[in-house]
Amino acid sequence: MIQGLASQIVIIDIDKQRAEGEAMDLNHGVPFTHPVRIWSGDYSDCENADIIIITVDKGERLQHSRLELAKGNYEVMKQVIASITRYNKDCILLVVTNPLDVMTYAALKLSGLPKNRVIGSGTALDSARLRFLLSQDLQIDPRNVHAYIIGEHGDSEVPVWSLANVAGIRLKDYCPICNIPYDQAHHDELFLKVRNAGYEIAKRKGHTNYAVALAVTRIVQSILRNENAVVTVSTFLEDYHGVNDICLSVPAVLNRTGVKEVIKLPLEEKEITDFRNSASLIRKVIESLHR
Repeated sequence: MIQGLASQIVIIDIDKQRAEGEAMDLNHGVPFTHPVRIWSGDYSDCENADIIIITVDKGERLQHSRLELAKGNYEVMKQVIASITRYNKDCILLVVTNPLDVMTYAALKLSGLPKNRVIGSGTALDSARLRFLLSQDLQIDPRNVHAYIIGEHGDSEVPVWSLANVAGIRLKDYCPICNIPYDQAHHDELFLKVRNAGYEIAKRKGHTNYAVALAVTRIVQSILRNENAVVTVSTFLEDYHGVNDICLSVPAVLNRTGVKEVIKLPLEEKEITDFRNSASLIRKVIESLHR
């Protein structure tokens, strides 16, 4: 709405009154933004949608790990996907529901849509958190820090330290140039802050919302404006460093077709091992849903 990305936005919620209230509140802000039609609706309004963003959950309280939410949210996802595909099989599905990678894979299999048109918001936010924390260390604008988190959007995610860079200079070479110690132990501490950020924010305010909304907006922008932008999203992988038939986050090129291309990073051996371990963990959760 604020960036003028869509001419029509419909909000669908099992709590219809809440959806109506959200639509009313947003509409009152239209004079400050761009022309847009916003309303509360039902699944029939999905018929001509270009992108459908799935943020539903069963409402279970997170205790220790996002993976705990799998069984309950999978049951909700089955109902939601069936309701969407009744009216629209030509859209792009953008999944934000946790556990993100498990639900993205479920949405792909349940919908029958092509793999390029089912995307999870993935580690777009995690990567942004890493860039921000590094930017504070380096005293550089976070937009000029380039670093990726790949794998699960969750506890087994993997920081790609070997490719982190500023102005094309890898981090381990950039730090000495600026008289900043390259300290892997310190960077490991930064990564723990990234990995635990969602839990820490939720502990303080009950939930996260602002940064993830901006991450989702960036993904939608990349698609609707046909940008061919590189974003770390959860997508279906085939022989990605030996990982197959699973959805995990890696850098991908996004445009109007959805995922145009998956970028295979030249990872170090430890990063490959950690990435495969992340895939193994997610696969076990997926398999548990069908027992």
